[in-house]
Amino acid sequence: MNKLMKLGAVLLLGGATYAFALTADEVKAHVMEGKAFCDEVGVAKCVEEIGKKGGKFDKGELYIWANDFDGVITAHPKKPLKGKNLLRYKDKAGNQLFKNFIDVVKADGKGWSDYVWAHPITKKQTPKSSFVIGIGENQLIGAGYYKE
Repeated sequence: MNKLMKLGAVLLLGGATYAFALTADEVKAHVMEGKAFCDEVGVAKCVEEIGKKGGKFDKGELYIWANDFDGVITAHPKKPLKGKNLLRYKDKAGNQLFKNFIDVVKADGKGWSDYVWAHPITKKQTPKSSFVIGIGENQLIGAGYYKE
């Protein structure tokens, strides 16, 4: 990632706004805000809000998704993934990232998981890290940031 991006430059491409200067702290804080909202309104209402494009938890590159412990996406504001089972999905480095997210939550309740993902601007496989936390009895929410 170039220096302008690291300084927080905002790029407008294809009508989408991306600010690529997220930090681990910002991502974690966003997910913790999502968790507090889930605790307040219940899992069903929370997941519904998380899935809204432009909703409370969709802030450009900083957004939350939700999936259950079977690997089924229950909410995603950016892509039409709701209802898809991604448990066995592997990134280009061979990581079963959704399985890893579930494993982190089942083991520790919350935590970080690293993988690679296509960068929305460069389209290159880029190291990414997501913070995930459990909601309810069998779901998690998470958000991530590009490390380069």
